[in-house]
Amino acid sequence: MLEKDRIAYFYDGDVGNVYFGPNHPMKPHRLCMTHHLVLSYDLHKKMEIYRPHKAYPTELAQFHSADYVEFLHRITPDTQHLYENELHNLGEDCPVFDNLFEFCQIYAGGTLDAARRLNHKTCDIAINWAGGLHHAKKCEASGFCYINDLVLGILELLKYHARVLYIDIDVHHGDGVEEAFYFTDRVMTVSFHKYGDFFFPGTGDIKDVGEREGKYYAINIPLKDGIDDSGFTRLFKTVIAKVVETYLPGAIVLQCGADSLARDRLGCFNLSIEGHAECVKFVKKFNIPLLVTGGGGYTKENVARCWAVETGVLLDMELPNEIPDNEYIKYFAPDYTLKVSNVNMDNLNSKSYLSSIKVQVMESLRAIQHAPGVQMQEVPPDFYIPDIDEDELDPDERVDQHTQDKQIHRDDEYYEGDNDNDHEDGAR
Repeated sequence: MLEKDRIAYFYDGDVGNVYFGPNHPMKPHRLCMTHHLVLSYDLHKKMEIYRPHKAYPTELAQFHSADYVEFLHRITPDTQHLYENELHNLGEDCPVFDNLFEFCQIYAGGTLDAARRLNHKTCDIAINWAGGLHHAKKCEASGFCYINDLVLGILELLKYHARVLYIDIDVHHGDGVEEAFYFTDRVMTVSFHKYGDFFFPGTGDIKDVGEREGKYYAINIPLKDGIDDSGFTRLFKTVIAKVVETYLPGAIVLQCGADSLARDRLGCFNLSIEGHAECVKFVKKFNIPLLVTGGGGYTKENVARCWAVETGVLLDMELPNEIPDNEYIKYFAPDYTLKVSNVNMDNLNSKSYLSSIKVQVMESLRAIQHAPGVQMQEVPPDFYIPDIDEDELDPDERVDQHTQDKQIHRDDEYYEGDNDNDHEDGAR
């Protein structure tokens, strides 16, 4: 009998307590909801659960500019007015809010820790639902993303693996990750996304294939409104099977943005949770070290449903449709069920359109012929993290209780009332 995959799962309740502000579609609260579904289905008993370390500024600067990292570290809602000439694209989409830098440190720390565990072979699959913020650029925020944890995680994996495959099923193009690795053959990026009609971020044309050493190592699958399970999963499986066969990655990073689900507040696709999860199941079958993250997703009860189901998929478990009682059960009214079906909407992706995409992608892959000849050099050591001597720390910077706290479940992991502007009014 085959051995079960060893799965590491990263979670810090503090990441779900930050608040982007009234009417902002990003609700980190969805991460608490996801975690409580994972707990209610007893999935945590089958995984190793870790509270991630808070990424150090020097770790974030492995990709981002030191100036930008320092800026994120310093800026607060009270001091924002002092930085009007150097806002690094912070503003309406990427607001300044309390504990912004700590939020970035936690979700980036989770992805870095996940990559290191995979590198050290202490797990086969690592999950960080708080990660997946794929729009952030080297020197600026973009599309609700401040620090690009995916790029940082991939850079970590490249210390041990000659080739890393990045797959993105968020409704938005994974532009920040593609841009970071556009000129190299050591990372292949594959993004399935809505393209056209001025849809954010406006990049991801099928003709964008990478440049120089990276030519043909960026694959874009531009889709139109209303794509359904059968069209999406068929194309996904055909493309990814050929990519893995051609590229032979040593590790895979899978960004599972849930805004590609039907009924998403910002999305325009028509995937059911089963269709979305089918992609996760397919990638898992390759038995290649796998780092799984979240991403977009703005109808938060469906995001939680989706990522709980996909945690089950990674554990080879099918979850009962009836949601067990948990602290967030009221959000899943009136049915209190896990499955979310498609909706009635036009699918603007004709069979001939999807077929033409497949043909063009296969042509790009044929241009590669065989896996690139990346010679493995001596693996550099993990990023050096100094021991902390609390006596020498400034009292204001002293390690807080959460840093030492190893519990996975706390009573104050969620908020109610005034903080959650969509708690009662039905908005998501």
